[in-house]
This record gives sequence, structure tokens and C-alpha cells, in this order.
Amino acid sequence: MQLNGIARYRCIDSLPDSKACMMTARSIPRSFIQTARLLLRPTSAGDAERACEIQSDWNVTRMLSNATYPPGRQDIQSWFSSHEQEWADGTAYRFAIEQAGRMIGVVDVDGISGAEGSLGYWLEKAAWGKAYAFEAAQALFGFVFHEVGLTGLESGHASDNPASGRVLTKLGFTQIGSRELFSRSRRETIIQCCYMLEKGDLPLGP
Repeated sequence: MQLNGIARYRCIDSLPDSKACMMTARSIPRSFIQTARLLLRPTSAGDAERACEIQSDWNVTRMLSNATYPPGRQDIQSWFSSHEQEWADGTAYRFAIEQAGRMIGVVDVDGISGAEGSLGYWLEKAAWGKAYAFEAAQALFGFVFHEVGLTGLESGHASDNPASGRVLTKLGFTQIGSRELFSRSRRETIIQCCYMLEKGDLPLGP
């Protein structure tokens, strides 16, 4: 599970005609992404109930810095209801992860500003250890780097969640440090390991 929210990025003023700011403003169709085992589809308000069910598992939610436990149904409903507008605005692209027709989690890139964004993902506990997070995130790279036009991503995980660190490293991310972060789910300050990935550093294979 990934903890969202390292530093956000401003538009790169040195680029002519503010191209870095404009690239996420264009309209990108809401489309599906198929992988060998998964279907990624744009999230909708109808996914809120299933998300609440997944986040009712403390083992999942304790790894999410911005979630609350127990999950607030109204907050989750409001969050999912905002996803279509975020997509239209070019500030976030969020996908439900489906396996055999069942939603098992979410993978997204949010906090988009200029040519950078933040990768996040979370899965139900039954889906852990099956490389679904890697498969979903890797598939999302093709979309955000080629369709959206991003050139870099940040990500992070709680220091007591080394499995997520292994996923990020396999995806090509490099750890750049760590920081203190308040976790809403745990209601305490934790240490988050911070990572970066540049488009040119993508691994050639799985």
C-alpha cells in the first residue's frame, strides 16, 4: 500500500509557452487499460461502497496516510464523486483495479502540476503478494507518460511497509530520502520513505 502526499510540483517556468502547465489541460478520454490479469477502469461514484468495504480492513487502511479508520462513508463517497472532474481538469487520473470482474483496489496518479505527479495504489488484503500492484502501476505508466505527457513521478510508503518499497524499486523508482508525515488512519506521526521516477529511467522489462 502506498502513502500519498510527498511534495507537490509547480509548473516549470523555463519551458516556452508554459507547455508544462498546458499538457494536462487537454481533454483525455476516460478509457480502460487491460493487462494480462487485470482491468483498469476509470473510477466512478459507484465504487465508493466497495472502497469502503476494502478500507474497513485495518491492515489496509493503516498504510494509507490520508484515509481514516474506521472509514467515513460520506467522505469516501464525496472523494469518488470528485474523480470525474479531476480527470477533466487533468489534476488526477484514478483507476479501479478489477480482477475477474471484482474491484480489488485503486491505482492512480494525482497531484499533477506541470510534468510531475504522484503515484498511489491500494489493494484489498486478499490481493496482496500476487504482484497485482506492480502490474497495475506498470500499466498506468504507459498512460501517464505517453497519453498525459508526464515526465516524472513521486511515490512513497510507510517505513514499516517494506513490501511496497520492493514494488516501487521493481518499477524503477529510486529512494531519495524519508520524512515525517502525519497518518490520519493511525492518528500519529510516521516515517515515510520517499521515491522518485523519471520517464527516462523506466526499466525495459518486468
